[in-house]
Amino acid sequence: MKKIIALILIISCLLSTVALLSSCQPEVGNNGGNIGDNGGNGGSSGENTDGDNDGENGGNPGSGEGDNPGSGEGDNPGSGEGDNPGSGEGDNPGSGEGDNPGSGEGDNPGSGEGDNPGSGEGDNPGSGEGDNPGSGDDNNPDCNVGDHLDNDNNEFCDLCGKTVIVVIDFYVLNDLHGKFCDTDNQPGVDELATYLNNKNITDDYTVFLSSGDIWQGTAESNLTGGKILTEWMNGLGFVSMTIGNHEYDWGEQAIKDNLAVAEFPFLAINVYDSDTNKRVDYATPSIMIQRGDLTIGIIGAIGDCYSSISSDKVEDVYFKVGDELTELVKAESQRLRSAGADLIVYSLHDGYGQSKYGEGSISNSALAAYYDIELSDGYVDLVFEAHSHQSYILRDSEDVYHLQGGGENSGISHVEIRVNSVNGQNSVTEAEIVSSSSYSGLEDDPATEALEDKYKDIIEYAYTPLGVVSRTMSDSEVEDIVAGLYLEAGIERWGNDYDIVLGGGYLKTRSPYDLSAGKIKYADLLSLLPFDNGLVLCSVTGYNLSRRFINTSNSDYHCAYGDYGSSVVGNIQNSKIYYVVVDTYTAFYSPNGLTIVDYYDEGVYARDLFADAIKEGRYEVKHDDYTFTSIKDANIIGSGLGNNQATAEYHYIKGTVKSAPNSTYGNLYLVDEDGNEIYVYGLYDTEGKRYDKMANKPQAGDTIIVYSTIYKYVYGSTVTVELKNATLLEIE
Repeated sequence: MKKIIALILIISCLLSTVALLSSCQPEVGNNGGNIGDNGGNGGSSGENTDGDNDGENGGNPGSGEGDNPGSGEGDNPGSGEGDNPGSGEGDNPGSGEGDNPGSGEGDNPGSGEGDNPGSGEGDNPGSGEGDNPGSGDDNNPDCNVGDHLDNDNNEFCDLCGKTVIVVIDFYVLNDLHGKFCDTDNQPGVDELATYLNNKNITDDYTVFLSSGDIWQGTAESNLTGGKILTEWMNGLGFVSMTIGNHEYDWGEQAIKDNLAVAEFPFLAINVYDSDTNKRVDYATPSIMIQRGDLTIGIIGAIGDCYSSISSDKVEDVYFKVGDELTELVKAESQRLRSAGADLIVYSLHDGYGQSKYGEGSISNSALAAYYDIELSDGYVDLVFEAHSHQSYILRDSEDVYHLQGGGENSGISHVEIRVNSVNGQNSVTEAEIVSSSSYSGLEDDPATEALEDKYKDIIEYAYTPLGVVSRTMSDSEVEDIVAGLYLEAGIERWGNDYDIVLGGGYLKTRSPYDLSAGKIKYADLLSLLPFDNGLVLCSVTGYNLSRRFINTSNSDYHCAYGDYGSSVVGNIQNSKIYYVVVDTYTAFYSPNGLTIVDYYDEGVYARDLFADAIKEGRYEVKHDDYTFTSIKDANIIGSGLGNNQATAEYHYIKGTVKSAPNSTYGNLYLVDEDGNEIYVYGLYDTEGKRYDKMANKPQAGDTIIVYSTIYKYVYGSTVTVELKNATLLEIE
């Protein structure tokens, strides 16, 4: 009997020991949050904008406020409000009350109590209290997260037998250019938000990021200084935004203002302060985020696009490009790998210059224009690009993928990638450009609509009609009109004191490029002419005037001449000083050789001059009380223009169609009773329909009335006075 009792006591002690050991086994909680503000290591001290160690706690790795490993607020391991490492209320190893390693109290995207995908209290996919594969209560007690081994490379842990593969879906937005609301040409971001929210539900782990040029371009974004889109990205849980060239269109302060709103960092490893030669304080080189067992490093950089920014906006910064950029990215990649990154993503605001359909390859020589192939040799695993507004999926010689999703909300880049969280081996299982047609029919996102309502008082005036434009204007026609408006404003302001040769300069509309016929709103003009480039009077030598303006081969330079300009344009003297009216972008572009003499009214831009002209009814064609310009006089006016220049004003011209017009464009000759002829290059009706789409087309022998500017076309020895893109008013 004594032996039996002793045996029972031994068994009882053994069972108690097993229970005690089981209760001490640490749980592994959520793995979806960001690691620190700047990709720092968990629980380390200090704040470093270079993405080094960061955190408000300053304790030892894995501690709350400097206490024991895995504790909350000074408790024993496994107790308090941050109980076991990785447990509590959605905490990651080494955090206090829902915080990410190295962060404060849930401030970073992916941290807190369930706010962002992959974090919190189990609300979103990839989060919870042990809900993910390989985490939490489902974890084998014999193997903690981060302790897996896969020495035989069979994608299963050698210790616990669980899979070590993590599948990540990246969705990347580039060159949105403020396209917040729906237009006739494309969907707004309300449908895109619905699409991305759905992906948070259906995909295991998602990462949303931006490769730049997000704000500038529409009334909604421009009038709110970009904040409406920064808040939109907050709501979706974007983890980062690379700074693009157009983020500088409103100057550095606008970037800082948006950073104060953003719940994610702005990435730019290569933007430096000209005075201190240190990285600017609003840019972070990289960020580290956690998805499941996987640690991801994201590096951001702006490409060699300094010249595409008005130089007065970036006079205090410079970009390290070329070999310098390569070395910066290499060093940051090595730092991130040493800190535990399993995958390195490079978000680059630069890209290939041509769209490609389907998946293809890209040569090293084609890449060399903007990317160093050395980076694909172990430094970066995946590249998301921007800036060129092209759409492509390309693999380089090292089998690294490069993607760009077009621009202006035409689509987004998507990559699904399988990563071995032990050895970092990865393979892309899906790469695609998701066209906007895939989400344009989805329901509007309520949170996005709420943002629009929040800012409605700021943006609603942009949707009040200004007036009527009777026919569609092409991009080049809009640019010519703006050049003429510059000239008019300049002569009115400075004409008594200066002989002004021309108005214009570098002028280029943005999407949708053309101005459609109908009632025009300020928002329409803001989309075409979004840049805040003020008007200036400049002096210039005859040499630069001829070379950079009058005889330039750059088709994006547009010039309008008044009476004085037309009288001297054919006899410019190289050493003489002349005067022109341009905007600040053209003025600050140093190769033009311009010197600013005076500034126009502050806050008046090309779109404002155009808006005033539309209000005056200049482009509304009325069908009574025509004042005709004869064909003979039209030829005289055109002959006095500069090469490839048009009149600022429109003319009513009547004539008989001499021969059958071109069947597509309606190109034709008009002749009057005296035999004078003029060429019509392109014919449209009052609804903006081209000749081939007209229901009632003029034919040879018909007498017609057209409305048009007069244009002098010069190509080599060919000189033609023509009516370019004329509007057909009547067929008699």
